[in-house]
Amino acid sequence: MAILGIESSCDETAVAVYDGARGLLSHVLHSQVALHAQYGGVVPELASRDHVRRIVPLTRQALAQAGVELADIEAIAYTAGPGLIGALMVGGAVAAGLALAENRPLVPVHHMEGHLLAPMLEERRPEFPFLALLVSGGHTLLVAVAGVGRYEILGESLDDAVGEAFDKTAKLLGLPYPGGPALAALAQRGRPGRYEFPRPMTDRPGLDFSFSGLKTAVLTALPAQPSEQDKADLARGFEEAVVETLAVKCGRALDATGARGLVVAGGVGANKRLRAELDALARRRGVGLYFPRGEFCTDNAAMIAYVGWVRRGEARPAVGAIEARARWPLTELQPPKGS
Repeated sequence: MAILGIESSCDETAVAVYDGARGLLSHVLHSQVALHAQYGGVVPELASRDHVRRIVPLTRQALAQAGVELADIEAIAYTAGPGLIGALMVGGAVAAGLALAENRPLVPVHHMEGHLLAPMLEERRPEFPFLALLVSGGHTLLVAVAGVGRYEILGESLDDAVGEAFDKTAKLLGLPYPGGPALAALAQRGRPGRYEFPRPMTDRPGLDFSFSGLKTAVLTALPAQPSEQDKADLARGFEEAVVETLAVKCGRALDATGARGLVVAGGVGANKRLRAELDALARRRGVGLYFPRGEFCTDNAAMIAYVGWVRRGEARPAVGAIEARARWPLTELQPPKGS
């Protein structure tokens, strides 16, 4: 069963084709980083307009790359939320239009479920149940995953998501957008031990996170006229604090759940220091560690097409209102029909 997947929840326009027998046949993506760089963050209206420009050519490209025609597609999956409502509506409208034109059903997909299941696109994939750490610009979650649609939130950020904290701190240091990767690159040149920042909420029980105070700590420590080395040292101190905090909470969650696998997904999952720290943790605990490939850590349509295939039994006719939700709790999801 070939599924066309469309992702447009924020500032990436992406289209992919997944086949239940042959696997991932194609995935293409256009990033809007250059478009939003001058504003230092995503401008929702500009994001929506760029999705309108890009999504049809990308769909043609994905179909050609997969070697299939639109008539060969059996269902169309699209990101229905959470995300920027205007951006979501673009993807939903195109998905609905294509589905109506070819008399194919639609599968609305939860964006975060896509990230949770992205490692299933790899040859080495986790087995249920597992623990998942979802870390991105908009989310920081520890999730106990018993199966598809069987999710329990164990911990979450009480303020800034970890990716948001990276971006805000990068802005304090005068780094270009997107801030997270720029800060991580700068931290590689930082000297260890010069700046020791708090490991938030690790001195008390629980699995929740808080990162807003780290930004304040960096601001307080920032010299009036910082040198490039000062900035690198601050970046390293900040990154080490974040990474150690995430690792401590993952260790606690592994203890609490007894999980034998740890999945790390979302854009911050590409951070090299985080990967190294969690790899060391997994080796000490004797648990499997699973990452999607780098291109599937950030927003992409391959994960949406895959979830569309997993939830193909929930496909519905492309009639009525387009389903798009800016907010959509992960725990509202249910297991796929027939599972």
